[in-house]
Amino acid sequence: MQAVVVAVGVLTDSDGRVLVSRRAPGSHQGGLWEFPGGKVEAHESMVDALRRELKEELGVQIEASEPLMALEHDYGDKQVRLDVHRVTRWKGSARGREEQPLAWQFPEDLSAWPFPAANKPILARLCEG
Repeated sequence: MQAVVVAVGVLTDSDGRVLVSRRAPGSHQGGLWEFPGGKVEAHESMVDALRRELKEELGVQIEASEPLMALEHDYGDKQVRLDVHRVTRWKGSARGREEQPLAWQFPEDLSAWPFPAANKPILARLCEG
């Protein structure tokens, strides 16, 4: 089984809170909270995919980002490779353009929130500082 490659964005506001969104109930890992992003298409670079996904999902335009980490996870029914970028500057106000709930939270306050297993290492890295 080939892993689905996903571009993930960690948006952090000036207070140090990160943006998370809730997955649609009928989707894979539905109802869980996650860091926004999506599947990288065959013709796209990682950064182009991240720009497209965050514009589609949140209505923001990335102005600057930097790699944070990459990880792989096997759910049994699906394998994912997450390429995670810290988004350091963007234009626009994030809103759930796909009607998904959004929340700005401090990373350490998210430890009890339900996240997909693949997102937990991201949260752990953010809590380290």
